[in-house]
Amino acid sequence: MKKLLLAAVALVLAGCSTSAPPPSEPTPMPEPAPVTQQTLQELREEFGLPDCPSTDADVAAVDGGLPQTALPCLGTDESVNLAGLPRRPMVVNLWAQWCGPCREEAPFLREIHQDRDDVDVIGINYNDPKTDWAIEFAGLVEWTYPHIEDMDKTLQTSLGVPGLPMTVLVDADGVIQYRHPGPFESTEQLVQLIEEHL
Repeated sequence: MKKLLLAAVALVLAGCSTSAPPPSEPTPMPEPAPVTQQTLQELREEFGLPDCPSTDADVAAVDGGLPQTALPCLGTDESVNLAGLPRRPMVVNLWAQWCGPCREEAPFLREIHQDRDDVDVIGINYNDPKTDWAIEFAGLVEWTYPHIEDMDKTLQTSLGVPGLPMTVLVDADGVIQYRHPGPFESTEQLVQLIEEHL
């Protein structure tokens, strides 16, 4: 009887110790399909983004100027050497589509581009992995000036980028005359800085 009781207890314990099948792993979300170059080109055309200026890759940086760095024109395979940009007064604005303050200052940059023939405006989409969203953003805020792309924060050290947005004013000799971290509060503020530094 004792042996039978021990056998029954052993059987019950063995039944308790059998491991349940492991819970199934959650099904991973499928990766979104990569955006093709053709799609990016179609978006550029849809939102009216112009081509970037042609630059010579061999042009070296001037002292205190934009670096000799080749970055792609937003949504294209075309490379732009920042040091080789045309020698005209420039407002160079670093932005990203995920940046709230960039959205707030967007109308001021648009107005400068539309109203000032004596100053070029160049956008640099910075640290932004969604090129298609960036093109759409630039189109929706009516930034109809050229945009370059710095997905990997290449300019962080050379321009001293503390965060976004950031704007640099470059004179006709290619020298950076002013750095403005943070958003502008009005078109008038930006006009005043242009008059003062360029």
